[in-house]
Amino acid sequence: MLDQLEQLKQEAVKEIAAVESLETLNDLRVKYLGKKGPMTEIMKQMGKLSAEERPKVGAVANEVREQLTSAIQEKQEELGAAEIKKQLANETIDVTLPGTTVKEGTAHLLTQVIEEIEDLFIGMGYTIAEGPEVEKDYYNFEALNLPKDHPARDMQDSFYITENTLLRTQTSPVQARVMEQHDFANGPIKIICPGKVYRRDNDDATHSHQFTQIEGLVVDENITLADLKGTLTVLAKKMFGEERDVRLRPSFFPFTEPSVEMDISCFKCGGEGCRVCKGTGWIEILGSGMVHPNVLEMSGIDSKKYSGFAFGMGPERVAMLKYAVDDIRHLYTNDLRFTKQFSVKE
Repeated sequence: MLDQLEQLKQEAVKEIAAVESLETLNDLRVKYLGKKGPMTEIMKQMGKLSAEERPKVGAVANEVREQLTSAIQEKQEELGAAEIKKQLANETIDVTLPGTTVKEGTAHLLTQVIEEIEDLFIGMGYTIAEGPEVEKDYYNFEALNLPKDHPARDMQDSFYITENTLLRTQTSPVQARVMEQHDFANGPIKIICPGKVYRRDNDDATHSHQFTQIEGLVVDENITLADLKGTLTVLAKKMFGEERDVRLRPSFFPFTEPSVEMDISCFKCGGEGCRVCKGTGWIEILGSGMVHPNVLEMSGIDSKKYSGFAFGMGPERVAMLKYAVDDIRHLYTNDLRFTKQFSVKE
């Protein structure tokens, strides 16, 4: 039996030394030291030995078991270290290689236009006011001199959430809310209201069911139409060039009286007439007017003491005219070929 143990040790040590994977090494451990392995079989036969042979064989068997266990552990550490070394070699980063360029984003064209307009009006002492996009019918219509049976509602009755709430069709409700809460002891009202609005429009080259709007409002004592024209002239020259002329045409809006449309001289032809201005020499930009007394009174403002003007423009229209964008849908499709053209502010 001693010869059998010696032969087993030599055979096992040789196999352990030649093994090249942890999986195979584990198979050898089971093969030689497992419950059905030769070492276990030898230990089971110890009972058949004489009292003199049993201690000698037992001592050798334990020694062989310890040697094999130690050999397996050493080989396991060796293979583990080799595997880690191989993994590190495969995952090594070559720091001399050129790095991957991280592409920087840029503000969307609409965002650039809105921020440019905001900067202009903040410089003139205005503040930016915001309000909810899901608005009450009262603030979206009634507080703006559009009662429930008013025919002008037809073109704006759009996306209702409940009978008395809808997606706002304009940012004018923000003006109504500001006027309702304002205390003139703190000074006049001078605000602009940028934000998204929603209307039941056909989606085509010049219309969208969702778009952005910037409205402005000034309310104080002795505000006149001349103040409105002066303000809009500054806006036109800032956005389209110092050489722009401005004209106001009579119009109708339920929340202003008198109401006017503002045109600017065509920046393409200088007023001579071209395809952009449809041969007229003028381009319509926005609607405006003096705040209707009913709107002031519904907000708790004395219309005999205070007056004001309001205006509203679409940043999409400004962007399309200023940058010669021929389809409003380009502003919403997230096509990088389009948006990359406007990566630098003017």
